[in-house]
Amino acid sequence: MKLYDSVGPNPRIVRMFMAEKGIDIPKQTVDLRGGENRQDAHLKRNPMGQMPTLELDDGSHLAEIVAICEYLEEKQPNPPLIGSTPEERAECRMWTRRVDLNIAEPLLNGFRFGEGLKLFQNRITCLPEASPGLKKIAANRLQWLNEQMADGREYLCGKRFTFADVFLYGMLDFAGQVGQPLDPANTHIATWFKRVGARPSVKA
Repeated sequence: MKLYDSVGPNPRIVRMFMAEKGIDIPKQTVDLRGGENRQDAHLKRNPMGQMPTLELDDGSHLAEIVAICEYLEEKQPNPPLIGSTPEERAECRMWTRRVDLNIAEPLLNGFRFGEGLKLFQNRITCLPEASPGLKKIAANRLQWLNEQMADGREYLCGKRFTFADVFLYGMLDFAGQVGQPLDPANTHIATWFKRVGARPSVKA
């Protein structure tokens, strides 16, 4: 296998996931800022032009961070980061879906249509007028998540550290670098963020 890697939160989430599982595969850096991901060579690997992309042993390619990480989990089940039972896997997928739809998507598009507009305006359809509202949605959903974590849980799935935590950490860490810092009033998430931030995998 080989990981086509780049800057940005999505590739970092996959790298963190692999580090947690002890997976070490070759990586090839794609110049995201220079638009290499929108050129023919990469579009043949991933017609969406997104990063990262995983090249499988048979030469086929897999994209989308959830799909990549679920594939890696199936290839190397231990240590389990999604789950070792149907119930554990379902719980992790539930929280990952909530983070993806309610926090990651509005957060990322708020950046793309706002601070990142110059980089993205010629690559995807951008709606600059939507940026403030999208950021507000992400902030509101983070407040909701903070309330859910008021029960003293260590991670999104209770005492289990899972892919859902890797996903959320990667997104929130990126958000803090692009004008959407975590509201300190979200004290439960802030405590969780420090806990996850102490893990060696965040350096991946």
